[in-house]
Order: sequence, then structure tokens, then C-alpha cells
Amino acid sequence: MIDLRLIGIGTGNPDHLTREADKAMRAADVILLPRKRSDTADLIDLRRMLCAGLDGPRIAEFDLPVRATDAPYPDAVEGWHDAIAGAWRTEIIRHLPAGGTLALLIWGDPSLYDSSLRIAARLKRDGMAMRVGVVPGITSLQALTAAHAIPLNRIASPVAITTGRRLRDHGWPSGFDTIAVMLDKGCAFDAIDPAGVEIWWGAYLGMAQQALAAGPLQETGEEIRDRRAALRAEHGWIMDVYLLRRAMA
Repeated sequence: MIDLRLIGIGTGNPDHLTREADKAMRAADVILLPRKRSDTADLIDLRRMLCAGLDGPRIAEFDLPVRATDAPYPDAVEGWHDAIAGAWRTEIIRHLPAGGTLALLIWGDPSLYDSSLRIAARLKRDGMAMRVGVVPGITSLQALTAAHAIPLNRIASPVAITTGRRLRDHGWPSGFDTIAVMLDKGCAFDAIDPAGVEIWWGAYLGMAQQALAAGPLQETGEEIRDRRAALRAEHGWIMDVYLLRRAMA
């Protein structure tokens, strides 16, 4: 039996690690760290730093499969998740052949735009004896609203959480005056009418290179596009999120 612990570690600030997360990391037999391409080395370096002071668990690293770019997005994601599940299985057999507790450190929180729970479900579906537990972490949305000192929602108003792809392809979600946009590869706010829209944007939230911008989208959109391009060129990668809010009718 494998006891899999998916531990949310926040968005880059070591102080985001909760006491529960620290306790779960120390109780693990193995902590598995994914290695991505070299231009996102900051991400595994942070995970290594979080593990550096731990006495109990063994630390193992593996190469994270790369998502295909020559297939429709849903098919590419399904294939990618299958490949990651296969990589997890290989590492579990290698490091915990007799069972035990395996921890994975999840950027942000395992429940919000992260597929670790779906990948774990593949292993269970394929017959691996496994219990799955989640330790919640600070999400990028929490880090964004905290950085700008704003509430996520208006009083008695809902918020839509969507992706850059859906905003670009389908426009502003109906029935919402506030939307949070994640996983945006390229300023999808350009696809909407900026009139009467405010934006609060953040990149590398919680990390030393954190960048913020806020204001009317008509005035701030160009600034964000330019800063985003410069930051991506400087660091080789970027993770950002933003909140859009329409003026009250």
C-alpha cells in the first residue's frame, strides 16, 4: 500500500509552507521532486531548498515528461497525464517496492488547476494500492489578492475562475462581473473589450522576482504586455495570474 501525500507548498515563498505541510514532509518515506526543462530550474531549486533541512525522508528526483505540442490540447493533456502517471509508477516501484509514504510537493494547492489528483486516480484505476491525502496550500489567487490588498469578490457577487485559453476563445463568462484568469500563455485580456475593466496582475507571486501591476485595463494592459515579455526573456519562463473586474452597471 502506498500512502500518497499531495502537499501544497504555496507560490514560491518558503514562509507559505504550513505547519501541516512541514509535518507531512517529515513523515514521508520518500519525497519525489519533478525535474522540468532547464529554463524552469527555479521551481525545483525551491523544492530542494524546502527539503534541505529534513532528516527523515529520502529525496528522489525524476524527469517530468513533456506535453506534446502537435496534438489537440485535450488529447495532448490526456497523453501527458498518462506519461506522468507512468513516471510516478516507475519511481514508486524503484523507491518504495514494499509500500510506504510518498510525498509530492505541489505548487500552490493540489485542488486548483493542478492535475496531481487526476494523475493519482489513474494509478488507482490501474490497480495500484494507494491512499491519497491532500495538504492544502496557498494558491496563486490568494497570493495575488494579498499582494494587491484587495478582496476577491464584490459583496454578494460570484467570481469565475477560468483560463487564458477559454477567455481568448469564448470571451468573458456570462453572469460574472469578476473573473480570475490562470494558465494564460499570452495576455488573453487582449481579446476582450477593455472599457470599464480593472485589472490586478501578478507574476512570480511569492518569489524574489515578484512583479505586480494594477489599474484600468485600457491603460495598464500595454504595460503588462511589455513587462511580461521582458520578464519571460530575463528568466526563461513566467507564471502569472490576474483578476479582471467590470465596473458596476
